[in-house]
Amino acid sequence: MEIFGVDIGGSGIKGAPVDLDRGDLATERHKVLTPQPATPDAVADGVREVVQRFDWQGPVGITYPGVVTEGATVRTAANVDKSWIGVDARTLLSERLGGLPVVVVNDADAAGVAEMRFGAGRDRTGTVLLLTFGTGIGSALFVDGVLVPNSELGHVEMHGREAEKHTSTKAKDDHGLSWEHWAHRVQKYLLYLEKLFSPELFIIGGGVSRKAHKFLPLIEDVRAEVVPAKLENNAGIVGAAMRAAEQGEQRVSAATAPDPSGGV
Repeated sequence: MEIFGVDIGGSGIKGAPVDLDRGDLATERHKVLTPQPATPDAVADGVREVVQRFDWQGPVGITYPGVVTEGATVRTAANVDKSWIGVDARTLLSERLGGLPVVVVNDADAAGVAEMRFGAGRDRTGTVLLLTFGTGIGSALFVDGVLVPNSELGHVEMHGREAEKHTSTKAKDDHGLSWEHWAHRVQKYLLYLEKLFSPELFIIGGGVSRKAHKFLPLIEDVRAEVVPAKLENNAGIVGAAMRAAEQGEQRVSAATAPDPSGGV
């Protein structure tokens, strides 16, 4: 079964059909730069460009880099334009895609559900925390496999400012930090989260997961196991497609359920 997934990030919008039996992209993904400013209309145009590249006509799962409610209303906009706040993202994106069925989910939550089913978190119980390092820091918190949505732990305060301002890969690049220096910042961030949540496992995702060998061996004193995401930077695309498939199944189940009133 294939469903289309799109991952909206602070620097890029990427997507592809996803093979949900394998938990991997069915074909090479297409990516466009996130427009600046990243307003709702501009980002929606970018999503349309990605989806139309594949002539896709089915359901689409789309991540959003911030808090989004179950009803797809945007609540925060840390790394996109503030005009996103209050927007009904599902309606906006569905209309831009010509009425295709759309599901919108927090970006790190999407990456997390993909890693828990197909990647580094598979068959793991207890408390698991996935962190995506990129323009900001996303987080997905799981307790015995159950997601606690919209945790957004990149915004916890450290050193008098949000952690992602100090520890994201954007911060590393902006300040020209060496891998060793940046690994020390990541270590302090993990230790702080460990005090708060005592996870058994940290999964490090985002684009930097492809270079895990450059910094993970430098991280010390963290009691939890620390591993790179197996799906790397495709986890958000896979997770978005998974959520779209789940929503489709729920709609079918609701449509075929017996009428409790007996049709009266």
